[in-house]
Amino acid sequence: MKKRSKYRSRKVEQAGQKFDSQKEACRWRELELLAGAGEITELRRQVAFVLAPAVKLKGEPRTKPALRYIADATYRQAGHLVVEDVKSAPTRKSPLYRAKKHLMATVHGIHITEI
Repeated sequence: MKKRSKYRSRKVEQAGQKFDSQKEACRWRELELLAGAGEITELRRQVAFVLAPAVKLKGEPRTKPALRYIADATYRQAGHLVVEDVKSAPTRKSPLYRAKKHLMATVHGIHITEI
């Protein structure tokens, strides 16, 4: 028996690409259309941003990996970098997501556009 996802989203495959939800797949298709029309450029999926580098903590046997935020999509619109994340209302309230959103603004000066 398959385990149900935390926020009840279903993974889907569209045009040979896997998405975490139907909403994310639909938004990607919209972005592809905008890119095709020339309204946005440099469209990319699943872009990782380092929020804190890997660190070796005193007394720990292994190095802790870097803390990363992975954006659903990034692109340029009118020359400005846009970082998008498709989120449901409950997911937007997640403490981990809120912390990463805060760090994106603090570390990289990037404000995430939530869809």
